[in-house]
Amino acid sequence: MKARTFAPRKLDMAAFIESGEEMVGAMPVQDWPRLAEELAKDADVASLKPISWRAQGRLVAQRVGGPQLWLDLSAHGEIARECQRCLHAVTLPLAIDTSIRFVKDEAAAAELDADCDDDVLALSRQFDLQDLIEDELIMGQPIVPRHEQCPTDVAALIKAEVEAVPPGHVAPAEQPGEAVTASGKPNPFAVLASLKKDRT
Repeated sequence: MKARTFAPRKLDMAAFIESGEEMVGAMPVQDWPRLAEELAKDADVASLKPISWRAQGRLVAQRVGGPQLWLDLSAHGEIARECQRCLHAVTLPLAIDTSIRFVKDEAAAAELDADCDDDVLALSRQFDLQDLIEDELIMGQPIVPRHEQCPTDVAALIKAEVEAVPPGHVAPAEQPGEAVTASGKPNPFAVLASLKKDRT
């Protein structure tokens, strides 16, 4: 008898889990639409490691009733996001390792989801495994992407911008500790610094 072939974009989840088979794949990050939307504008996409993934079903026997249906899912790769300090691309590792329980319908999933900490989803004969992997990868990203050490000296750039005066513009007289911005307005950070000094 010919072994059944499973398609990740239209997966009969119950049949796949019960088969005990393993499914693996690898795709470049730009082929994951929602992850690709978050790529930094100056990202070197070609240098990013592709996202490799693995999925395998698992049956967990119960004392009463049929076995629980679980999907063990893992994936790893790289993404380039915009650093929140220097605004240049920062390459970040992506990795997930999770297990999801599948139940007969949405009502059962909602009931179990409210009563336990397990991730629970409803079974489907047209389940999109790639969407699920992408969901998990998106949730696993750092909330504030940034370099451990930025390639540019952000503090020096900010200082240069604050102290810059456009040609033909005369900066107003400054109070001690009151640097001005390019528009001639007092720099709020310098004002705060001087207030802090006054208090001490």
